[in-house]
Amino acid sequence: MFTTIDEKRIDKALAKEPTSRDFARVLAKSESLERLSMEDVAILLNNPGRHTDELLFSRAREIKKSIYGKRIVLFAPLYISNLCANDCLYCAFRTSNRHLARTRLTMEEVRRETQALLDSGQRRALVVSGESCTEREFEHIIESINTIYSVDDGKGGIRRLNVNIAPVTNEQFVRLKEAQIGTYQLFQETYNRETYHKVHPRGPKADYEYRLGTIDRALEAGLDDLGIGVLFGLHDYRREVLSLLSHVEHLEATHGLGPHTISVPRLEPAQGCDLASSPPWPVSDGDFLRIIAILRMAVPYTGIILSTRESPEIRRRAFALGVSQVSAGSRTNPGGYSSTDALEQFSLGDHRSLDEVVRDILEQGYIPSFCTSCYRLGRTGLDFMDLAKPGDIGKKCAPNGILTLKEYLSDYASEETRALGESVIATMHSEAPDPLLDRLLLRVENGERDIFV
Repeated sequence: MFTTIDEKRIDKALAKEPTSRDFARVLAKSESLERLSMEDVAILLNNPGRHTDELLFSRAREIKKSIYGKRIVLFAPLYISNLCANDCLYCAFRTSNRHLARTRLTMEEVRRETQALLDSGQRRALVVSGESCTEREFEHIIESINTIYSVDDGKGGIRRLNVNIAPVTNEQFVRLKEAQIGTYQLFQETYNRETYHKVHPRGPKADYEYRLGTIDRALEAGLDDLGIGVLFGLHDYRREVLSLLSHVEHLEATHGLGPHTISVPRLEPAQGCDLASSPPWPVSDGDFLRIIAILRMAVPYTGIILSTRESPEIRRRAFALGVSQVSAGSRTNPGGYSSTDALEQFSLGDHRSLDEVVRDILEQGYIPSFCTSCYRLGRTGLDFMDLAKPGDIGKKCAPNGILTLKEYLSDYASEETRALGESVIATMHSEAPDPLLDRLLLRVENGERDIFV
């Protein structure tokens, strides 16, 4: 059974005017670290106001700290093609955009892009390709994945590749799994059918049902690490949040497993796309932070990803409220790290380098992490959730985050960032001594790399 969004249930939940007692009940329920129902979340969404926001943010901070501790995972997108068969009205890659020069990276160009990421210190990447659903394009994706994994800068290579590509067949999902991908990401963009058809007028993506059922097909094909998301600004954010949770409920009920990550991009300007500059349902910074806090409470065990669409200030504020992964030093065009100034997919809000982002995260009291241990030790799918739901995943994340930070500081960081990072590691370690971590850190200092628990 593929996903259906329970519109009637959403209507009923949003129509109810919650009382202060309802709000207090949901806050108390969130202390269990269990997923909230759509009805619970509707109560949080229908309680805007300074006082309720303070309570929401306080609870979200507690949940974030309880499950994820102080680590923020870093990655970078690697665009391999902007060829696209769709005509999404908000995206610069849309097939009718005459401002865009089309390109598909050669394997040598893929190697150069990978080397540029490695030179900056990245160890996690997200392969992104325009949604051209031909067999040739899929073969290009597989070849690119293999090429990226093959590049080594003398200190190692990209340790895990996630992918954000068009829906593929069950057989192709099996091949992605064989290619050792991490998370397969696919965003519905908007769950509202009418809006969906307006903003996706042509191309394979115009099929709402097919796209909505893709995560089901991926799970059936054996992938167990999936990411979903909404492009906020296309429709009423309250309905989008509840629809996304309807999707989560369906996946957990049908497959016993929900998404590993939820992404929360906001619509940003894109050249050749008037809609992107004038969102139909603009989301203010305040509402955006409320969305993140509510999602952290609603699905406490699911990672929340924030991209460089957002400004440094919004990203800083979002760390405490629930975000657990961020992109850094990003380029959103094929070849953007090494050679070309081709048109980007959308405008960025954070143009800082990876080193600047690492230093900023350290200054905020968090640990920048490049950890990939869960993927490589098989802690994915249900195994990951068995650790994440009770809040035990932090016992793995904390030492692994420190070890990967130590690698970055030793091999890539500027002097300023290195000094700050070493001080933060020393402080955290003095507060919670760990003989095993002492031994592992010494191995890193002695030149060993890719150590994890």
